[in-house]
Amino acid sequence: QVQLVESGGGLVQPGGSLRLSCAASGRISSIASMGWYRQAPGRQRELAASITSIGRINYAESVKGRFTISRDTAKNTVYLQMNSLKPEDTAVYSCRALGPTRVSWGQGTQVTVSS
Repeated sequence: QVQLVESGGGLVQPGGSLRLSCAASGRISSIASMGWYRQAPGRQRELAASITSIGRINYAESVKGRFTISRDTAKNTVYLQMNSLKPEDTAVYSCRALGPTRVSWGQGTQVTVSS
C-alpha cells in the first residue's frame, strides 16, 4: 500500500509559478512510476508529467518547457515545478503512483490561474 500526500496548489496570476509536492509513504519500493495528472472542468483527465523509478521523464506537449518534474529519493517526494502558468493550466492536479499491480492516488490539489 502506498499513500500519497499532495501540497502546493493555490491561486496564481498568469505567468506565475507554483511547485507541487507529492510525498509517498508505505511500500515505496513497489512504485514503478509516479505522475502528475490534471483535470479541468469539462475536460478529461490528462497526464501532465511522469517520472519512472529509473528516471525516465515524459511531459504533455502542452506543458513541455514550462513544467519540470523531479524527485527527491531521500524524501520519497516528487515535485512538479510549474512556471509561466496559463489560465488553461487551471485544474485539479493529482499525484499517481503506479506499481506492478496497483495504482495509488493522492487527494488532489487545486491550481487556479487567473488574473
